[in-house]
Formats: sequence, structure tokens, C-alpha cells
Amino acid sequence: MLDVKSETTTGGAASGILVERNVDVPTRDGSRLKADVLRPDADGRFPALLNLGPYQKDKVWIPPENLEEKPNPLMNWETINPEWWIPRGYASVRIDARGTGKSPGRTEPWSLQESLDYYDAIEWAAAQPWCNGKVGLIGISYFAINQWFVANHQPPSLACIVPWEGFADLYRDALFHGGILNQFMTNWFVTHLCHHLIGRAYRDNPDTFTADTLWRWVRNNLDSGTFAGEQAQWDKITLPLFSVGNWSGMGLHLRGNTEAFLRAASKQKKLRMHSGTHVHPFYTEQGRQEQLRFLDHWLKGIDNGVMDEPPVRLFIRHGNGEGVWRDEQEWPLARTRWTKMHLDLSAPKAGAPVNSGGLIADNPAETASRTYFASGASKGGSSSASSTFLASGAMQAGMGISLDSAPLAQDTEITGPVAATLWVSSTTEDMDLFLTIRDIDQDGNDVWEVGQQGQQVPVAKGWLRVSHRELDPELTKPWRPYHRHQRRLYLAPGEVVKVEVEIWPTSMVFRKGHRIRLDIQPRDGVGSVHYTHYHADYNTGTNTIYSGGDKESFLLLPEIPPK
Repeated sequence: MLDVKSETTTGGAASGILVERNVDVPTRDGSRLKADVLRPDADGRFPALLNLGPYQKDKVWIPPENLEEKPNPLMNWETINPEWWIPRGYASVRIDARGTGKSPGRTEPWSLQESLDYYDAIEWAAAQPWCNGKVGLIGISYFAINQWFVANHQPPSLACIVPWEGFADLYRDALFHGGILNQFMTNWFVTHLCHHLIGRAYRDNPDTFTADTLWRWVRNNLDSGTFAGEQAQWDKITLPLFSVGNWSGMGLHLRGNTEAFLRAASKQKKLRMHSGTHVHPFYTEQGRQEQLRFLDHWLKGIDNGVMDEPPVRLFIRHGNGEGVWRDEQEWPLARTRWTKMHLDLSAPKAGAPVNSGGLIADNPAETASRTYFASGASKGGSSSASSTFLASGAMQAGMGISLDSAPLAQDTEITGPVAATLWVSSTTEDMDLFLTIRDIDQDGNDVWEVGQQGQQVPVAKGWLRVSHRELDPELTKPWRPYHRHQRRLYLAPGEVVKVEVEIWPTSMVFRKGHRIRLDIQPRDGVGSVHYTHYHADYNTGTNTIYSGGDKESFLLLPEIPPK
């Protein structure tokens, strides 16, 4: 590790901002992290807004051209813009996590060690002569995620948090969707390993990223307790929080933000759900004003009425990026009409695809079934267990089943958590279920939304490896099954079992004449690019879905009646 000296600068384009670079932040074990402190170049004591993570405080971010905030040399990926926040009376502290950027040590993303370092940094910042003793956390993605984990420890100077699009459970939300490995996470880790060992950061920290993080993640494919430090402990999160999620974040962050509002012990909490890309909403004028009012209230004691307003703000999607904002009093919505759409697996009509079926109001009187191949179309050995090699994860002929409702008689709003109950069997000892909800217009085309990475995405997705079907009865709700993921209940060939699948929350107004489509597949379906999964090698036989009679299979939708 090279010796990194601190420096202080002022003026320039950021006149009125004092910039202290490479400041030492001591931790309880004697290590020192490196931080940049950006604060008003004026007398006074200011609340501190902190970030700690691996994205390198010195790494210049070139924002998208259509970002509402104009680029400047002080902007850093997924953090606040100092040129907007510091004139409003805040200090910004950006800290390179242990073993990343200019901080020495060995990095382990989201680890218990990192959350303890964060605790120490919070208390260090609060004690500085320029700070008013109050610290808030705000940031996107990584800088949202570890807010949950440090809040588990209840640092006394941490006054509030604003986790903007951040998962809260490393196992369920990020690594293993329904028990199935999410390859975005392994790809993300390798990317940042390369940033540090091939990029410029190598010059300051050439021996970092030596922990067996990938092995630890993949080896611990049951929720055995290994990741306890990387999971929000909701009973311990009691501070004021503003949880902000993205309906389009169905492959990573979405679930953490809704679970937080539902389960955190805090009595002072707000939920906002928007749509679109991962970074644009954070930097909008509307987004910044909502952040500012919350932080002004809790860090400066300003009585601006923000906590007297409805606690839930939802962007109700209408398709193709359109929608309207609506305030609500709770989550899920108290007026939800929980609506079952039963699977109709009777013989397809003449001319219909062999893998097609229907979604109907009533449970069919007789049991019917539909069988499909568990293996994908690709026969390449290297791709037989991964959707990464399937172009865009596209639905292929015979790959699972696809069920449509009748054309809707009126505009129908679906807003809230979604679940599916299915009866299934396989010729092998396990099976993967990938569920996709789609909005199909009168011409048979998908109505797409804009995903986190700017890609086209459908309405909602859910996943389950059938051997992980065991539920936690204390946490399971009819509309949100909660799986233990602590043991594998393998199938006997042909054994028929009931499973409940969690489909991540959503909001969509399906227009009159549109159809609701449910795909059930053994692999990633449409709209999965960037968030594909690993499929174990038992997916070589056939899978069967049953419905009707004593095997009631249905999609449970949160229908919202008009006010």
C-alpha cells in the first residue's frame, strides 16, 4: 500500500466548497480508511452525508447527457452532487471502503467488517468540529445497501437514512432469487476486481481483492446464517428512514425497499416507488427536493411537514414509461382486492401454440396438466446451465408455458406484491420456476417499461427452485410467501407438490382490451438481460404444471379498485 497524503483545496468551479482529500478515518482495529470531505467554505457546523463503498471516491463519473443535473468534476457515481447539496448547508463525506480505492486492507463487499467500519466512520464524522453531530446516509445501489447493514448496529450519531434502490438481504434479494444464483452478482464482483487490479486503483492498493468472496457467495447457496451480517435485521432498524425503490428493479434492488417499509421497526418511515433507470430519478429536481425535505427535517430540525404527509408515494405505471404519481397511507394498499387468476391447462384451441393456456376467474373443475422440456434450446455444454448464453433470455418455442387472460373489459390497475400457487412435478429431483408477468396489447405486442439499465422489461418477475419451497410460516403472507432456504426438499421423479412463488411487487394499469400474460419457464424469460441466472445440471428432463380440481393453481394479483 502506497503512502497517500491528504490535501485541501478551495475555489474554482466549486467556489464556496472546501475539499479535503485523503483524510484519515480511524477504525476500532487501528486501521485507517481514506475519505474526501467536501463542506461549505464558511464558519458553522453542518450535518454530514456519508457514503462508504468500493466505487473509488477519486474515480470520475461522466453522467448521461440527459441527466437533469449538469456534470461537474466533483460528481461521483451514485452519490449526491456536492455542487447542489453543499450550498444548502450539508457536508459530503465519501469514504473508500477497506481494501478499495485508496483505503488499505482486504475488501469484502457488504461484510460485517464493512458495516463496523461504517459505524466507526459515522461516529468519527459526527465528532468533527465542522459537523453539528448529526449524520445521515444517502446514495444509490451499493451506497443504499450498506445503509441497512450499518443501521443494524444502531450508531448513536446516525440520525436517518435514505437508501435509494438498495437490496436489504444479500441472499434473497441479490445472490439467490428463489434459491437460484443471480449471475449479475458474480459479474459485478469480477468487474470491480478488474477496476482495482487492472485499473488505476492498482497503483495505490496492488494486493486487494484477495478474499475468496466468489467462493463464499456461491458455496453458501442456502441461507445458513453465513450472510447474517449482510441482511437487514428489521427489528434493530428503528431510526427514521426514507426507502426509495424502482418498479423496474425486479432483478436486484426492488424487494429490499418494499420489505424495509413493511418490516422495519422504525415508527418514522416513508416509501417512494418510481420507475425507469437506476440513476436518473435520484438526480431529478423532484427527487432531490424529496430527499432534501426529509434530511432537513431529521438533520437540521426543520419543521417542514414532511412527516405529516402520506407515508407512501407511488408512481402508477400506465405502460411505455407513462404514469402518474399517487399518495397512499400504507403498503400494501388497504383497499387491495386480492384477485385469483386460475391456470386453465385444458387442451389448446385449434391453431393455438401447444404451450399456450389461459388465465380464468374460476378453478377448473377437472385437473389438467401441461408438460415441457426443462432444458433450453442451446445444446452447447458451456451454456447448458446458464441463461447468459441465451440471446436476451428470449422465450423460445416450447420453453415452458404461456397463459393469457381474456381481453380485459376495462382498465385494470395491479399495484402491490404478487404471488403464485402452483402444483408441479418433474422427471428429475428438482426444477426451476421462472415466472414473468407481461402486458399484451390488442395487436399481441408487449407493452414494455424502461429497466434499470435502460433495457426493455415486462411487468414483473418471480423465481423459485422447487427444492427450496419450504416456507417460513411466521413471515409468509398470502400475498408474499417467505421461503426459509435452509434445506433442500428434493423431488422423487413424478412426485406432485404444491409450491408458492414470490413475484416481486409491481404497479401497472392494464388497458381495456389488453391481456395479462403469465409465462412459466425453466429458464430466464423476456426482459432478463443483465439479470440472468445459473441453472443447475439437473434441468435435463421434463417438468409438468397441474391445475384444476384438487390442484388449484393460480396467480394472485393485487387489483386496486378506482377511488
